Amino acid sequence: MAWIESLQKAIDYMEKYLLEDISIESIAEQANSSAFHFQRMFSILTDISVGDYLRRRRLTLAAQELKRTDCKIIDLAYKYGYDTPEAFSKAFRRQHGVSPTEARKSTESLKSYNRLVIEVSLKGAEPMNFKVVERDGFQAVGVKQECSLQNEQNLKAIPKLWEKLNEDGTSNLLGTMNNGQIQGVLGVCVDKSRTSAEPVMDYWIAAEYDGDLPAEFSKLEIPPSKWVVFGVHGAMPDAMQRVWKQIYSEWFPSSGFQHAGTPELEVYPKGNAYSPDYYSEIWIPIKK
Repeated sequence: MAWIESLQKAIDYMEKYLLEDISIESIAEQANSSAFHFQRMFSILTDISVGDYLRRRRLTLAAQELKRTDCKIIDLAYKYGYDTPEAFSKAFRRQHGVSPTEARKSTESLKSYNRLVIEVSLKGAEPMNFKVVERDGFQAVGVKQECSLQNEQNLKAIPKLWEKLNEDGTSNLLGTMNNGQIQGVLGVCVDKSRTSAEPVMDYWIAAEYDGDLPAEFSKLEIPPSKWVVFGVHGAMPDAMQRVWKQIYSEWFPSSGFQHAGTPELEVYPKGNAYSPDYYSEIWIPIKK
């Protein structure tokens, strides 16, 4: 359960420095994690991004202070991280449904997002289908996009990349080129946040391919790894999101393994990804 304690430590850090301009790197350090893996773990377990959590908590505290004091709205805006009263009022209305001025005059309740406390539930009614395999390194070819982790820009960039490559036929082409052991188009996350000056990751849409590099694609070498492979049954994206949550909330806490830090894969075989009978996989590199 050490990683649960690390995650709670990171949450406590966010709360302690809530009114400061804290970075995703400094938060992740509290959990002994890279910015990429912390961001992924946090959003999977809580259903919100790190940025959304900070914003909701700041606006919750701002609303409480607005109600109990006569502090000027412009001072509240600066205190809670907004450059202008207009930006503060816009964010405040988006969360609470009223402007700061209206909230001060009204007796209606406002939305309150409480401090997170991480708890692990022991579950076992729904089995998880997985296997552990070891593989030598292999080659994947495809399209790469570098994504910033600042302000969760990667969460917006990755769906746009899939949309683009699905529309122009690139993902179908990769499916026909696939001649390796892993059958399907791959979504590959490569964490670069520990080695780069900025918190970034590479995201690939690719296929395992043994052959000369086609001119239109780039090459990614996947290192030798021990993998835990989870079967995912059901329509996208809900089925994939459900299994990711099980992995982090149930499997990792009790498995004795941790993420190895090398690229991880989502595997999308041929078929209708929106069918309730669709089968896909998650491949995670692991170490003791």
